Amino acid sequence: MIKEEKLTEARKQINQIDDEMAKLFEKRMEVTKNIADYKKEHGLPIKDKRRENEVVERLLSNIADETIRQYYVRFIRNTIDISCDYQYALSEGSKVAYCGEKGAFAYFALKHIFPYSKECRYDNFQDAYEAVLNGECDYAVLPMENSASGEVGQVTDMLFSGPLFVTAMYDMPINQSLIGINGSMLKDIKKVYSHPQALSQCAKYLQRHNIEVIETSSTSAAVKYVSELNDKTVAAIGCGQAADMYGLNVIDPIINEQRANTTRFGVFSRALSDTAGKNPGDNFILTFTVKNEAGALAEAVGIISSYEFNMRTLRSRPMKDLLWNYYFFVEAEGDIMSESGKAMMRALSCCCDKLKVAGIYQYK
Repeated sequence: MIKEEKLTEARKQINQIDDEMAKLFEKRMEVTKNIADYKKEHGLPIKDKRRENEVVERLLSNIADETIRQYYVRFIRNTIDISCDYQYALSEGSKVAYCGEKGAFAYFALKHIFPYSKECRYDNFQDAYEAVLNGECDYAVLPMENSASGEVGQVTDMLFSGPLFVTAMYDMPINQSLIGINGSMLKDIKKVYSHPQALSQCAKYLQRHNIEVIETSSTSAAVKYVSELNDKTVAAIGCGQAADMYGLNVIDPIINEQRANTTRFGVFSRALSDTAGKNPGDNFILTFTVKNEAGALAEAVGIISSYEFNMRTLRSRPMKDLLWNYYFFVEAEGDIMSESGKAMMRALSCCCDKLKVAGIYQYK
């Protein structure tokens, strides 16, 4: 049995330890503020699961007593969560641009990546992009590619021609829903409104039910318009969550043909992180043109391969200002900022006219 004087001494020691921990906690939160400022400046999401796991694994090596290791993991995880909450509070004023009305898929992607930010809606991709370029917003969350309907060409073109960088990617599962006013049913629908990509993803369904299609600037704009029409014979295709926002009814929750339908959203920022490319799992984007010489493209691809970067994507896009000329878009895995990456860029400059590291990112 512990005597009272031993209990008193133990509590005294706990108090001393708590005093020291309070000072260290305050110091830690001061450093956390610097991290929050840096992430805001460089367009980095606050949550970073890879980094969190690394911290836990590293600190666990300091704990020799196996019986308390599980408690220490909880302690560190809680500390990290508190740190992230503080960063969110500090960055609450961050402005993030997206295209469409509230309730667009991009809106929900934005809230996943930046849950405490101020969302700023724009009517089109160009306006959202330029909002970051001119300082109106800190970041833009824009769709890069859909697994069913392919790349979003306008966004890819801005990545090639503009100065912003992709600093993170998020894969969002997409279920296109048929949405109408309360009381409407599938048999009532004669016309449907939506973005061209959503209409493309649901083309067979719409053909089977002989529904006329009308294009809109975004899925959320379509949902908003249907809510204003208040007509049982018209519907929108969009995110089922948007139906609640506009007081509408989900007639059919999943009408896209491909059930594994996913859209990749990119976070666009004015600067790359100075740690970009240094982390395991980093990916990079290159955009380039090749010289008008036989074998120039094959040479460029060969150079990337020779430096042992795993190239996952190669696409061509027509250049708007030069007829029958193309630029190329490459996504690859690895550290483009390494000595090997720098050597590859020097080698590519011999066969490429315009060469740009357009993004370094991880998936969120």
